[in-house]
Amino acid sequence: MIRLFMLFAVIPVLEIYLLIKIGAFFGTLPTVALLLSISLAGAWLVRQQGFEILRRIQSELAQGRLPAAELLDGAMVLVGGVLLMTPGFFTDFLGLFFLIPFTRILIKQVVARWIQGRLNNGVITIHGFRH
Repeated sequence: MIRLFMLFAVIPVLEIYLLIKIGAFFGTLPTVALLLSISLAGAWLVRQQGFEILRRIQSELAQGRLPAAELLDGAMVLVGGVLLMTPGFFTDFLGLFFLIPFTRILIKQVVARWIQGRLNNGVITIHGFRH
């Protein structure tokens, strides 16, 4: 419940606060130009990273391997793209964090540790598929 509150109440208030502060410092037009520039750079990164990930997925499949890491990268690029479509500096920062390959590696390490912890505690159970 608290996560939904954070998502729908705190983040928009933070975005408005940042827009007001940055707009007061730089002015209205430069602030809008900065937001548009970040969005354009993000769109370019989404496109570039998306094609690179697609190429890696195809390569892994051609070698008969499951492209699990590449699919996770693809999901993170998708999340980054969605965050960049949301107006505001905070969500743009988070979106770019999901798009940059180096920071994606850090996110994957955190997610892997989180999943491993949940597996060790028995919170997550993996069941095999039977034909």
